[in-house]
Amino acid sequence: MSLSEYRRKRDFKATPEPKAQAARTKGNSFVIQKHAARRLHYDFRLEMNGVLKSWAVTRGPSLVPSEKRLAVHVEDHPLAYGDFEGVIPPGQYGSGEVIVWDRGNWEPLHDAAKGYRKGHLEFSLQGEKLHGHWHLVRMAKRDGETRENWLLIKGDDEFARSDTDPDVIEELPLSVKSGRPIESLKGDGKAEVWNSRKTKQAAKANTPGKSKVAKAAETKARTTVKGTKPVALPDFVPPALATLVKTVPKGGRWLHEIKLDGYRIQARVDHGDVRLLTRTGLDWTDRFGDAISQALIALPVQAALLDGEIVVETGNGSSDFSLLQADLSDGRADRFVYYIFDLLHLDGQDLTGASLIRRKAVLEHLMRPAEGPLKYSTHFDESGELVLKHACRLSLEGVISKVADAPYRSGRGRDWVKSKCTARQELVIGGYVPSSVSDTAIGSLIMGVNDKDGLRHVGRVGTGYSASVARQLFRQLKPLVQTKSPFAGTLTSLERKDAVFVKPELVAEVEFRGWTGDAHLRHASFRGLRDDKTATEVVQESGPIPQRGSTAKPRARAEATAKRSVPLTHPDRLYWPEAGVTKEGLADYYVQVWPRIAPFIVDRPLALLRCPEGHAGTCFFQKHGWRGMRKEIITIRDPKDDDEQALIGIHDLDGLLALVQQGAALEIHPWGSRGGDLERPDMVNIDLDPGPDVDWERVVAAAFEVRQRFSDMGLTGFVKTSGGKGLHVVAPVKPKAEWPAVKAAMKALADSMAADSPDDYVATISKAKRKGKILIDYLRNGRGNTAVAPYSTRAREGAPVSMPLSFDELGPDIGPNHYTVTNTPSRLEQQDSDPWADFRKAEAPISTSIRKSRSKR
Repeated sequence: MSLSEYRRKRDFKATPEPKAQAARTKGNSFVIQKHAARRLHYDFRLEMNGVLKSWAVTRGPSLVPSEKRLAVHVEDHPLAYGDFEGVIPPGQYGSGEVIVWDRGNWEPLHDAAKGYRKGHLEFSLQGEKLHGHWHLVRMAKRDGETRENWLLIKGDDEFARSDTDPDVIEELPLSVKSGRPIESLKGDGKAEVWNSRKTKQAAKANTPGKSKVAKAAETKARTTVKGTKPVALPDFVPPALATLVKTVPKGGRWLHEIKLDGYRIQARVDHGDVRLLTRTGLDWTDRFGDAISQALIALPVQAALLDGEIVVETGNGSSDFSLLQADLSDGRADRFVYYIFDLLHLDGQDLTGASLIRRKAVLEHLMRPAEGPLKYSTHFDESGELVLKHACRLSLEGVISKVADAPYRSGRGRDWVKSKCTARQELVIGGYVPSSVSDTAIGSLIMGVNDKDGLRHVGRVGTGYSASVARQLFRQLKPLVQTKSPFAGTLTSLERKDAVFVKPELVAEVEFRGWTGDAHLRHASFRGLRDDKTATEVVQESGPIPQRGSTAKPRARAEATAKRSVPLTHPDRLYWPEAGVTKEGLADYYVQVWPRIAPFIVDRPLALLRCPEGHAGTCFFQKHGWRGMRKEIITIRDPKDDDEQALIGIHDLDGLLALVQQGAALEIHPWGSRGGDLERPDMVNIDLDPGPDVDWERVVAAAFEVRQRFSDMGLTGFVKTSGGKGLHVVAPVKPKAEWPAVKAAMKALADSMAADSPDDYVATISKAKRKGKILIDYLRNGRGNTAVAPYSTRAREGAPVSMPLSFDELGPDIGPNHYTVTNTPSRLEQQDSDPWADFRKAEAPISTSIRKSRSKR
């Protein structure tokens, strides 16, 4: 199909639908438009080759895998149609009301072009309402049938529902674009019907040369919202604050937004003058540079008061308070992003009395022409538990839930509540411990919270400081030093050890894994100073944070009982300076992941990447024991090793912590076989290493293909990020075949993939042949060769780890180094289950002959 059929059916002088224009860019958007034409249906559209491939789904999508919904293939639509919402006039093709029911991105699980031709598209959706695994399957044509019928089928995954659950199209009927029901678009015969393109045209028309009459008319049109009233632009409105809750609220009265990790900022725009105000009304305009102010001036408004949060985003798109703090400290202003989630005043109208959903509808229209560092903070009206689960899976901070029909109320109340993926709150700094490696830096902070008896001591925070932050904190705290403890009650000798007490004036934000029985922080990490809050405001927000974002009871976790027993010298030595991860931070991380990593490193020969000066310093591999090695580290004798040195190994957590203390082991690479049976491996590993100019989507597709080829061999593939550039697909095998046969089988697999798809894959290590291709690296499967362990850290910037995933998680949201020492513990606490829990149960004998591969999937 082409856009000629789309053009032929429409009179663009009569219909507000976008004209057919060819797109030059490639993307992976999808949209579902609810269309009240002669019969209500849902138009399902996937972006492919510069157009929207389209199907009319008569009854709408279903989340029940057993319900196959008829999808009639219709003409291609232009990409611009994905943003269309409005009314197609009577007499025009498809006349009736249209809203954007869902939108987002889609990812083919196999070759999309081939699947489309063959009549079976298998893909994942990442929308505002729909998620997970889906199928579009073409039905065979019957005699005399002219239309092309397909079936839209939900895959059986975590987002699927049973036939007794609510129907998603009845549960979530509103537009994700405007928040409107489709019925609200109907005209009454006395005025023009509404369509989304008019708002964009009005925004473009709001130029300095526009007449006062036109501006007044536009302002009236934008702000004729129930609950508004005329009033002068206020200097400042105390912000609405969210109350911490243990579970996400349920029901259709709530909207859910992703919780941002930055500074709450109110923007006051008054005829070209902009002020950026903190939650206490401090003017921080100069601290954020010019870009945000200039972008606000460019909005089509004369006077406005906007509520939002300024953040700095990581390479994975999540906000990071530590990066924000670092940029403010360094005077860097090029990475600030202002997410705006509420509108309190607009051109002489006070909107605080209007409902949230109406305020956000006006705000979204206002924000459409916004560019640069301004972003509209979208909301979700799905199940709050589902939104929180998705946020936690991506290691975001949590979710803010808001009552949709509530006015804007200043102060902390119950209209806005927050649900967190991790325990995080502000704490008062009552002292510090000097660094053991620098005379001008702190090594850890001593923290407290206010209660009825005064400042209560809650423990120390010894990680999360970059080298520059540790020095900056030392300079800021030095003038506040005092001899008397600021804490109520008497500290123990251990709590007082090496402590330098300070006046309790500074506030820090800290992330931690919960509270111990004696009300101290557990596994805490510094995130940044909170200059926008006073020390007297800080109280403990709650007790232990629930371990999952749902109503389910927290699971007992083995890692909660594990303790460090190996003493650390120089615990504040920075191994990842840019991420603030110290030796103590690395040891804490391994305590938390011990139950998961243990099966892959215990009683196996280990090759260590040792970096005594941190990942940016000199690093070297070591596989043999050394003189003076701690007793917790064991040796494993290799009968084929000619020299007298034995291989390194560990029996337990103490051994792993000894490697951290004495070995500076930033990477752990185990053999694929165990000590005592070195000749017969019990797992195989295919490393997918992308060459230059290879998209991440292609690496994901390669992982699915390796899994299928493993399945053809009778093996079960498990996937993990490498923590570097690619993915590893690992399969457990029964330890029967010896290394030469196993390596030959893996080489045959790699060769067959390269032969079947020479434009995509290569099985040779030569870099000259890898440009634009993925290396199928089978060499990890030779005797003495190793691959990085699941959950092992990597000696790379940002402290990434090699993270086990489920195949359902593969997609654009999670890249090869998405998970780090900092966010992995949060992921583990929020998981419903370990994606590799059945790894050893899936053992199967490896076939030493490879069947001829099917065509590339």
